[in-house]
Parts: sequence; C-alpha cells; structure tokens
Amino acid sequence: MNSVILQIASKYVRWLLVIFSVIILIRGHNYPGGGFIGGLLAGLSLAYKGFAFTPELLKKEIKIKPEGYMGIGLILIFISIWPGVFLKTAIMQGVWFTIPFPFTEGFKFGTPFLFDIGVFFTVIGVTLLFLFSLSYEKIWK
Repeated sequence: MNSVILQIASKYVRWLLVIFSVIILIRGHNYPGGGFIGGLLAGLSLAYKGFAFTPELLKKEIKIKPEGYMGIGLILIFISIWPGVFLKTAIMQGVWFTIPFPFTEGFKFGTPFLFDIGVFFTVIGVTLLFLFSLSYEKIWK
C-alpha cells in the first residue's frame, strides 16, 4: 500500500500498540487472556507496519524469524510448567519467587507470568507467520 498517511501514522501507532500490549501482558498474568491478547496486539503492531509499507520491508527489519518467536515462547512455556514438579507439588502448579530490589519489598515473579510471556511470544510468531504466508500468496499468484 502506498498511503503516505498510513505510513506516517504507523510510526506512532505501532509503538502505542506495543506499549499497550506489554501493559496487557503484565496486567493479565493475574487475569485470563493476558499473554494471548498482548501477543495479538504486539503482532498487530508488526502487521500494521507490513500493511503500511511492504511485508518484505518488515521481513528485513525484524531480527528474529517468526519460527524463532514461536520457539522462544514454547521453551518459556515448557520451563514454566516444571518448577512445581521440582518442588514436589503438581505439574503446572503456580510457584512464586521474590526478586529483591533496593528500597522495595521485592518483585514477586511467578510461573504463571512466565507462562504468559511464553504465550505472548508464541502468538507474536504465529501472527507474523500468518502475515508472511498471506503476503507470499499475494506475491506469487
């Protein structure tokens, strides 16, 4: 697409979508859908650039292939299900750790949040793969 307005707007709207997706991810680990909806918004921000400019430009710009995002996400999901087993509780049992920070009581980090981060990256990878497959069909037919 060659819309100048869409190209200029994409530079600003993309970052708003990324910030909003991270907020949804962080908020969502206590509520349903945080990693999934956040991943969809982050994938939408990348798709927006692909639609505003070209998918080829987006392919050149991203550092990790879509399969890499999906792999990172699935590894994080796999890691998140095992701490419960190692601590002699059920598999996928939520386990929380406190990471100390100065002048605070610390940051409470749990396996549900790690699971949501994994879902976040997996959904970004699937969204990019879907976008690139659509652009491939459009280019080669």
